[in-house]
Amino acid sequence: MLLPMADLLHRAKTGEYGIPAVCAVDESTFRAAVQAAEELHAPLITLCMAKESVDLEELGRIMYDIGTKSAVPIATCLDHGGRFEDCIKGLRAGFTAVMIDRSAEPYEVNVRETREMVRICHAVGVSVEAELGHVGSGENYAVDGVSNLTEAADAVRFVEETGVDALAVAVGTAHGSYTGTPKLDFNRLVEIRNAVDTPLVLHGGSGSGDENLAKACKHGVCKVNFGNDIMRSAYKAVEGKMEGNGVYGLYPLLMQGAQDAVKHVLNVLGAAGKAWDVKSRSNSSCLDINAAREA
Repeated sequence: MLLPMADLLHRAKTGEYGIPAVCAVDESTFRAAVQAAEELHAPLITLCMAKESVDLEELGRIMYDIGTKSAVPIATCLDHGGRFEDCIKGLRAGFTAVMIDRSAEPYEVNVRETREMVRICHAVGVSVEAELGHVGSGENYAVDGVSNLTEAADAVRFVEETGVDALAVAVGTAHGSYTGTPKLDFNRLVEIRNAVDTPLVLHGGSGSGDENLAKACKHGVCKVNFGNDIMRSAYKAVEGKMEGNGVYGLYPLLMQGAQDAVKHVLNVLGAAGKAWDVKSRSNSSCLDINAAREA
């Protein structure tokens, strides 16, 4: 069943486990991720940025049809909505969550624009994630890994002033491939967790280390984003294996590689086996896709 992301995250917070949010940019990658979650009886979040899809609304219809038929709880998130227009595209496409990213802007701008997006999205049952502090690039980790980290006091203010459903925090992870060894500031993470009730999110899960990520989920992180690891696993599944399979083996190999990576992170974060009976829920808790498209 397709549900608002907040539903999944609140259960994860109570259960002290994390839910992987994995890249799904077309029907094949979405199906592979959902199948992995169904096999492990796990909740799942999928990610797509507006620029990654040729037709975001068409992809949204595909995800809606597959997601509503799924035997496990699924949420779809429009990731890194850097422009107002991108966030609205995610709404119209039927995503059950929008991540508005104003983390590179001054605090006041981040608050103002996030609060407005919360007002819009909550009107149609869509969850909102925002980022405070700024998660940088793994290629510039020597600088980005120690700068613009999230302060607990700021997190308290931000949550109160915006009403976000999930807060992405900067505690030492980075996007993409790391240059250097990732070092997570767990003391900072615990301080933030103790200061706010809102579910916390880690961006830059790929390459951050299984032990680090499992520990982070025990210390308040409810959602971890993965892109690089999923794509690398798909690539490695094909690398060196095409000759024996012929060209017709390309897509099955790619999807199997992606699926294997999703299963791995479901186990690492503790989400495997945590799905619940979504068919018993009332329809009022599910996204009204028609209302979202008219927003």
